[in-house]
Amino acid sequence: MYTIGQVAKFLGVSRDTLKYYEEKKLVNPIHDGVNGYRKYNQYDIHDVITTNFYREIDIEIKKIQEIRNNMSIGNLGHLLEEKKAKIREEIEHKKLLLNKIDAVKRDHVNINKYLGGFTVKEMKPLELIGEITDFTAYDEYEIIRNNTANKKAVTLSSARRVIQFNEKGIKDEKFIIVKKIEENKVHSRIISYTKCLYMVIENGRAVDDGKNIDNEIGERLIKIARENNYELAGIAYINILMTTYEEGLERVFLEMYAPIK
Repeated sequence: MYTIGQVAKFLGVSRDTLKYYEEKKLVNPIHDGVNGYRKYNQYDIHDVITTNFYREIDIEIKKIQEIRNNMSIGNLGHLLEEKKAKIREEIEHKKLLLNKIDAVKRDHVNINKYLGGFTVKEMKPLELIGEITDFTAYDEYEIIRNNTANKKAVTLSSARRVIQFNEKGIKDEKFIIVKKIEENKVHSRIISYTKCLYMVIENGRAVDDGKNIDNEIGERLIKIARENNYELAGIAYINILMTTYEEGLERVFLEMYAPIK
């Protein structure tokens, strides 16, 4: 017979793990009638090893309990197939996360490269899904949530502020919801511009107390167009790239595409 300390040392597990296995009825050592100390025999140790084996392949404790309760070898095969399918699903999700992180890293590069500057580039095709009244029209966010992967928590990566302007200022604005074009699917409402003035703008309470910078940005846009002989189409698409914080106040980085005729 062996003590809990000895078994923990033999098998490379903690005392707390052995107690947890016992609590879940995965191992059942006897308790000394005098001092209450646990005593493990060879079968108890084998039960711990077996539990470790299944935990190593990430089988849940509840499923290991089912295995101990006379699960057939056939049903065990089904359990392993289910686990394999779940892991494959998790791998696909991790791949998706990696793609999203790469996209955010590209946004970070654009912030460093184009904040305070500009370039001419394509606004890649987007599918128009619908509109909301304003970014603060929170009761209308269902349309955003419904077009988020797996309908998870809302972000504003799919939202665009669209402004129509001329040299006198903004004539109109609206807020649209878009998503990337999916291959091999028919899309009815596509927004696409091959040539745009592109710039990154900084706003937020940490920068300018959250004041409206529309006029300032509009003047800058028109100045760039004049200096470079660009004819603006009078429309611009703005979306949030990233938000950071400085002393608890947000710094919001926006990107803007202004199509050129």
